[in-house]
Amino acid sequence: MTRPLRLEFAGALYHVTSRGDRSEAIYRDDADRLAWLDILALVCKRYNFIVHAYCQMTNHYHVLIETVDGNLSLGMRQLNGQYTQLFNRRHQVAGHLFQGRYKAILVQKQGYLLELARYVVLNPLRARMVSSLGAWPWSSHHLLVGACKAPAWFDREWLLGQFGSTGNVAVQRYIRFVMAGIGRDSPLLGVNYQLILGDAAFTARYHHGPPHGAVRGISRTQRRALGWPLDEYRRHFPDRDEAIARAYFSTVYTMQQIADFFGISMRTVNRAVQKFEA
Repeated sequence: MTRPLRLEFAGALYHVTSRGDRSEAIYRDDADRLAWLDILALVCKRYNFIVHAYCQMTNHYHVLIETVDGNLSLGMRQLNGQYTQLFNRRHQVAGHLFQGRYKAILVQKQGYLLELARYVVLNPLRARMVSSLGAWPWSSHHLLVGACKAPAWFDREWLLGQFGSTGNVAVQRYIRFVMAGIGRDSPLLGVNYQLILGDAAFTARYHHGPPHGAVRGISRTQRRALGWPLDEYRRHFPDRDEAIARAYFSTVYTMQQIADFFGISMRTVNRAVQKFEA
């Protein structure tokens, strides 16, 4: 099964979704939803996450997470794992709650976060679960409009700040902006390489040569979308050992694949990698 994106670095922003196994409900009642929010709060405090938007549906959730410390996978493991244990205990069931692992899209904050936040909170309306956003208490929309006090882990100021202030005028502008999004195409249609939502420069930065150690736990297919072909590494880096090391650090290729391409032994590849690991 394809694993989710784990391109992790300090300050990275993600659109994260996780769906129920066999499309079954992950929330059966309000107590489940409150429990999930409690666990999310603990995860945010422990891993220094900032939430910009979220929406609890029936068989899945959306959350926009900014990772101050570049540790998305650690926090998501606790969020989904701890909630699964609680859900199974409450409902006296066993086994997987979620369909595989979460999916995360790396998002460029400027120019994309605002549109995504609107998309996230509009989910209940698009699904015709309610006739108005105010009728759905299980999203961050009610935190933005001031229907209740925002918790410490939720960044209300950034989104409202895009409308000039954080006061009532900004709230009204935000509401008009959200409602204007009804019927618009999903911003996720602009995702590149199944992994990245951003402009050309942002996409290229992570499509070509992601930093050593930044990409972990994603499928080989997704990794190939991020990395250069091997002949590009050879062309861009005249020093053969550096080309080998950079190709390996991209996590796209195995040592055997690199050895076969360069016509050398795996031992030679390993020496080149060790040379640049420091």
